[in-house]
Amino acid sequence: MFRTIFLGALAAVGLSSATLAAQLAPFKDDLFAYPGIMKTADGGDYIVVDYNEMRDINGRDEVPELRVKRRYIDLAAKRMQKDLVVTTASGPIKVMAAGKIEPGASVITIYLHGQGGNRQQGMNDFTFGGNFNRIKNLMVLNGGLYLTPDFRDFGDKGVAQVAGLIAYFKSQSPQAKLFVACGSMGGSLCWGLSQDAEAAKNISGLVMLGSLWEDKFTGSPAYKRRIPVFFGHGSRDPVFAIDNQEAFYQKIRSTTKGYPVRFVRFETGNHGTPIRMSDWRGVLNWMLSVSP
Repeated sequence: MFRTIFLGALAAVGLSSATLAAQLAPFKDDLFAYPGIMKTADGGDYIVVDYNEMRDINGRDEVPELRVKRRYIDLAAKRMQKDLVVTTASGPIKVMAAGKIEPGASVITIYLHGQGGNRQQGMNDFTFGGNFNRIKNLMVLNGGLYLTPDFRDFGDKGVAQVAGLIAYFKSQSPQAKLFVACGSMGGSLCWGLSQDAEAAKNISGLVMLGSLWEDKFTGSPAYKRRIPVFFGHGSRDPVFAIDNQEAFYQKIRSTTKGYPVRFVRFETGNHGTPIRMSDWRGVLNWMLSVSP
């Protein structure tokens, strides 16, 4: 059963003086640590991680790619999970939420699915090696909020809907840093949001997971604010070639000296590997330390 939220209700709710999350407290860090660092460059901003399918899928999952072993997850966060409908200027948007839905969230993370996905993908506790369960728990345990919405498309309509969702939850928790993570084709929404002046004001970081590139980003409002960007990419990604993504990472670095951007290459990893393997706490703690 859906709970419906209207933008007009903000006047009645009022704004919150949310406590800013300086750093996220740990959650199963030992299990989700990168299994081995093969190479570092660019002062530690570029990392090559040793990925092994037999170890990191077959050894981690009870049923490969379908159900992770129980020790990787904690289902307590499901008690703070709800299915909502938020009405925005661009229409209603269905969104699953876990954590502090009411005003005062310390930090907000939004995951945008790729082609063929839906809002349930990023809230699934058992797939992708339990990594979605980890980000859910990181938000809940740190007084934050985790959101996984549906949207109309990967173009302007979808961008407008997600921008409205961001505006709503950011208005409730104005001091919270808000991060948008985009899987695969969902990256087109991340880059669209970076071009939206109002959305860019509300975003504190972009997390690109096996996603695409956008050369126009270097002229966007988000870029001008120096919003940090993280790229996680598999070296064998058949959808978005890693050479193109690495070249884009280098373009960002060369366009503005000291721009906060990082790249993790999962050696032998496939298209979905970054969603399974990226260290949410490491990425977000870095972004919390450098975001505007």
